[in-house]
Amino acid sequence: MADLEALTQRVLSACADLARMSEEPGRITRTFLSPPMRQVHAYLKGWMERLGMSVWVDPIGNLRGYYPANKPTAPRLLLGSHLDTVPNGGAYDGALGVVLAVAVLEALGGRRLGFGVEVIGFSEEEGVRFGVPFLGSRALVGRADAALLALKDAQGVSVAQAVRDFGLEPEHVREAALQGEVLGYLEFHIEQGPVLESLEYPLGLVEAIVGQSRLEVGFRGKANHAGTTPMHLRRDALAGAAEWIGLVEREAWGEPGLVATVGQIQALPGAGNVIPGEARCSLDVRHALDEVRTRSVAHLVTRAQQVAQRRGLELAWEVKLDQGAVPCDPTLLERLEWAVQDCELPVHRMPSGAGHDAMILAERVPSAMLFLRSPGGLSHHPDERVLPEDVTAALRVGLRWLEILEEHGV
Repeated sequence: MADLEALTQRVLSACADLARMSEEPGRITRTFLSPPMRQVHAYLKGWMERLGMSVWVDPIGNLRGYYPANKPTAPRLLLGSHLDTVPNGGAYDGALGVVLAVAVLEALGGRRLGFGVEVIGFSEEEGVRFGVPFLGSRALVGRADAALLALKDAQGVSVAQAVRDFGLEPEHVREAALQGEVLGYLEFHIEQGPVLESLEYPLGLVEAIVGQSRLEVGFRGKANHAGTTPMHLRRDALAGAAEWIGLVEREAWGEPGLVATVGQIQALPGAGNVIPGEARCSLDVRHALDEVRTRSVAHLVTRAQQVAQRRGLELAWEVKLDQGAVPCDPTLLERLEWAVQDCELPVHRMPSGAGHDAMILAERVPSAMLFLRSPGGLSHHPDERVLPEDVTAALRVGLRWLEILEEHGV
């Protein structure tokens, strides 16, 4: 048996090292195929190669490493998470899942299994640079189409150009799609919420990932002088947006289990002495039941239309993401529960309120997730952290899970 306490320190040190590979000094910011991603790839590549893994970067920029099976014709199991971050994010969201995956393979001590294991560090999950998430995992399920490659960031750089600038060939992006027999996918991830901490549990079994809708909503009025335009003659786009944002909050409070967030707002022309002529807002709506989510989104768009009409504004909206709720695979989940029980840890099944690459992979392969407790419930924040004993617990469960899959199959 590997020294899991020492391996735990290796995991924590690796996450700290990766956190320093950032676009912004003193902050953890790493977006799709930004320069620091080269450092991340080199760091993890070296570790994986020391374990006897073959390592490559696929055409969408995912880092992939293969740990061979005990026979060349064996199927594969996937482990992984994402390597990008939100602006000024934390050291563990995403990166911990990749590092834990490699560490679990190190814990095997060179032992080969009846299936190969592929570790994937997804190039993009957060949707920060291009406004659309899951670029890396979409490519694995064959959804990296021309429309996705044509998306542009705030500087006018397309996904295709970003891929090319990284030294890859976007024309070959379809080659990133999964090939051959794949048994399933497991993603280790911090909970990003307070539930496990409230229960004093180290780990949680994810039963389902809630559905989510992301929209861009724009109010258009008329920019004018802030000092000379009477209040009753104004068409203030930002005031309309502000009224609607309050309605968004009230909608979420009124529907159990619904969360709705306006996380971005831009007022144009953006001068202190000019009435805003345009206001652009993001909208993020999530619920475990798709019918509740879609009904709420439709209602919020209707409320935006009503606000715009009453204030003499124009309204436009665009759906950026419409992702249905995704149940985790019951067999993989059962095997994971056995592993938790064998490690004499408490079993707790729960939904995930955040989106994950697992929900995309589930389109093609059985998928499961294991949560680690988030102290303080913090995530997407510089103070995000994990407890060493929880990392050790995850390593134990991950190792036992691999053994159970070999004993009982998927």
